[in-house]
Amino acid sequence: MTNYQSGELVLVGFIFAGAAETKRRPGLVLLDTGDEDMIVAKITSQITRTNFDVEIQEWQQAGLKRPSVVRLHKVNTLQKSLVERRLGILTPDDLAQVRNRVKQIWSFP
Repeated sequence: MTNYQSGELVLVGFIFAGAAETKRRPGLVLLDTGDEDMIVAKITSQITRTNFDVEIQEWQQAGLKRPSVVRLHKVNTLQKSLVERRLGILTPDDLAQVRNRVKQIWSFP
């Protein structure tokens, strides 16, 4: 079984709300615990910023084709078998930005 590390970008078939089929989109691996599933955040080139989005500054180095954001409020648990291929990995600076935003989102008052 293939394992992925946090910060890797993968091309995966996401299921969208209200749709029966999947769409191929890039995703950011947030967590892989070693079983057949992993937690992945959606990545989009639609730059409509929310408080849950993190802009990928070094998107070309990460293996993306255009400027993109990670949507941390669009998270899925996906079977690894849905991964078509690896695209790349976030730079340490971009990964730090994602980690900081995740901490902000999930910090309970």
